[in-house]
This record gives sequence, C-alpha cells and structure tokens, in this order.
Amino acid sequence: MAGKKPQRSGSSVFANFDQQQIQEFKEAFTIIDQDRDGFISEKDLKDMWASLGIVQDDKYCKEMAKVSPGQINFTAFLTFMGEKLADTDPEDVLSNAFACFDIDNTGVIPVAIFTNALTQLGDRFSKEEIKQMYDVAPMKGDSVDWKRFIKLIKYGGDFEEEA
Repeated sequence: MAGKKPQRSGSSVFANFDQQQIQEFKEAFTIIDQDRDGFISEKDLKDMWASLGIVQDDKYCKEMAKVSPGQINFTAFLTFMGEKLADTDPEDVLSNAFACFDIDNTGVIPVAIFTNALTQLGDRFSKEEIKQMYDVAPMKGDSVDWKRFIKLIKYGGDFEEEA
C-alpha cells in the first residue's frame, strides 16, 4: 500500500503524483478543455457542465476560473488538484470515520446507513450532494466500498481492491 502513495518531494508539481494519477488528471483536463486548446476557460467550464446536463450561469463559471491568476493549463490544473487533495483529512482519520459505520468490519457501508449519516450528522449533505457522491463512489452491490472511496478522496483515483 505504501508504494501507491504519491511522493511529496521536489519542486515540480508532477513530483507530487504517480504516473497513473497524472494520466487520470490529464484525462479529466482533456474532458474539461472542451475546445481542446490546452487551456481551461470559462466557456470550457460552461460547456463541460452543459455536457453533464447542468446549466451553469456565466458568473458561476467565472468564479471557477478564478482559481488561477492566469490561464489554466495542465500544470496549473495539476497544482490546483494537488492543493485540493492536500486539504483532505489524513487517510487514517478518514478510515476511522468510515469504520464507525462499518459495524461488521466488512469494508462496505450500506447505502441506507451512509445516507442517514450524511443527512443527520455533522455538515449535512443536500439530496443533490448525496446524488453526486453516489455517482462517483465505488459500490459493492447496494453498499459503498469505503476503503476504495478513501483512495478516491485522497489520491484522485479509484484503485482496485487490495487482496
């Protein structure tokens, strides 16, 4: 498991991620860069949201584009994603939190229990936020595979179940 963690040494943002993570971020960048000019613009953001069936106003997309002082190229995007991922709780804290809801220590949390926790405890999720979470959460039947979900949260990718 230790080999999957990104190395945080060196001055290059690329040193913060392994090759698989960089490839996944490149694929995400390409999806967002709707006009394929190598930069993410407000129009790209609006078009990307539209491709997902969501209408966003210009103000919202303008605010999203403000994450970078200049144009958002892949390096700026990768830097932003690294900062966002660094702002998450440590893996052991997330594991302990999820384990509280995995009473039988199965590695999964049933949707009903997970949804109840998200709507009744701490920062309560809206129905839309819960839907968005389930759209990306790794599932095993009708349960969230919380160990893989932590990998998704921490490292921006879904890793295969470890043996």
